[in-house]
Amino acid sequence: MRIITLCLAALLTVLSACRTSKESSKTMNTVYIDSTSEVIAYYPQFSRIDLVCGTMPQQSQQEVIFCAEAAFTSKLLEKFAHSNIDGDHVSSGVRHKGAVCKDNSGAFTWASGTWRFVMGDYSVALDSAAAQGGMGFGQAVVVRDGKAITPLWRGGNNEYRALCEKDGRLCIVDSRGSVEYDEFVRRLVNYGVTHALYLDMGSGWNHSWWRDDKGTTHEIHPRIEKCRYCTNWITFYK
Repeated sequence: MRIITLCLAALLTVLSACRTSKESSKTMNTVYIDSTSEVIAYYPQFSRIDLVCGTMPQQSQQEVIFCAEAAFTSKLLEKFAHSNIDGDHVSSGVRHKGAVCKDNSGAFTWASGTWRFVMGDYSVALDSAAAQGGMGFGQAVVVRDGKAITPLWRGGNNEYRALCEKDGRLCIVDSRGSVEYDEFVRRLVNYGVTHALYLDMGSGWNHSWWRDDKGTTHEIHPRIEKCRYCTNWITFYK
């Protein structure tokens, strides 16, 4: 009996070590990707986050590991202006006045190594992020405390994306394929996200890319002519 017990203990130790090793390998990846039948989730292993405005981060910037369009763009303008980004926002520690956007029901901020989702009025949160040299932007809250926000703020069939918190970790979650908006939100809740903030999507707005452990970049959606109207990108740095 003692021999069997010792063998079982040894087996459990090995299984535990394998599980720990697997989790460690996840955190070592530049961008860990979790794929299910409903969503694709990207978990950047970042040291800082910024809201880059005006020009999309170049794939030659080796320190950038993930970037995607964040806040809405108000109008299709050939020339960039902070006032054309929907909602006040903070980029590299500077707060900028943006266009009025009734859909913005919350925000995301990062400063001094800490990120947070803000529900409702987020002006104070932006001021705090700016004071600490951080970033922040407003968007539509689609999941709060694990529950879908109702009524749903839009409809239509599309490939959707949201910035999310899941199990205390930050991730970007894409729908697998084109779905109705309410189906996407259902999938987010089913995936187990605590909070979710919409990220600008649609043809031209969905162009994004990430960098793997070998430094190779991968485009999630191709760049098209309409991409020239994009104005801002949530950007993760290794």
